[in-house]
Amino acid sequence: MEKISYAEETQIILSELQEALGAVQENEVGTMVEAICQARMVFATGVGRVLLMVQAFVKRLNHLGIKANFVGAVDEPAITSQDVLLVASGSGESVVPLAVMKVAKRYKANIVHVGASPDSSMTEYEDLFVRIPCKTKLNKPDEIPSKQLMSSLFEQSLLLLLDAVAMMIAKKQQITNLDELWQYHANLE
Repeated sequence: MEKISYAEETQIILSELQEALGAVQENEVGTMVEAICQARMVFATGVGRVLLMVQAFVKRLNHLGIKANFVGAVDEPAITSQDVLLVASGSGESVVPLAVMKVAKRYKANIVHVGASPDSSMTEYEDLFVRIPCKTKLNKPDEIPSKQLMSSLFEQSLLLLLDAVAMMIAKKQQITNLDELWQYHANLE
């Protein structure tokens, strides 16, 4: 039986994350930060584990004083041309987020797609594409390979990318006392 080592598995994850996040283009992330900061409101969508990462980002944006919602929330307001729709989909072929993009485009929302595939079905609807070039279900030759389960590398990279974006937004908004953000944290827990 093969030896199972927490330390080895952790090292695989950290090495893959460093490679994937290191391949993200700084200018794309900077443009994403600008779009979010200029928006009246941010809407976000994804499916499965990707949706969980996006929901964590929505929560963080609200902590930063940026109005944000995830698509499908019971209190979701209407999207407008002054808003950003953040779509996360590694393959760019996820049916529900693609349909949401099409609707948002009709309302002239600014659409940011974070994914791995630069030539997906989502391409014609996105205004900005931020690429995390890691393995997806499409197994394209230019994707960073992964020893992890399924699309774990994309999902982890997405969460960390979005956390970096939140940090950039905080700096852009000149939030220097990070302890002040606790006033926006849920307090009914």
